[in-house]
Amino acid sequence: MAWRASLSRNVKEIRFLFCQSSPASGPAREFVKKNYGDIKTRNPTLPVLIRECSGVQPQLWARYDEERG
Repeated sequence: MAWRASLSRNVKEIRFLFCQSSPASGPAREFVKKNYGDIKTRNPTLPVLIRECSGVQPQLWARYDEERG
């Protein structure tokens, strides 16, 4: 998909937070399993942080480039 290749243009960091065993975090875990390799291949300098913490709701944070003009 084209969105994976263009992430590093404006996004400076991506963070995933999810529980290792919670059913609510299942879709987040599957997304990371399916897409992490392709995202890192297409954006090798983009930091992708994956944090697992027991009992948390899944979250995704993206830090963007702030343009000043």
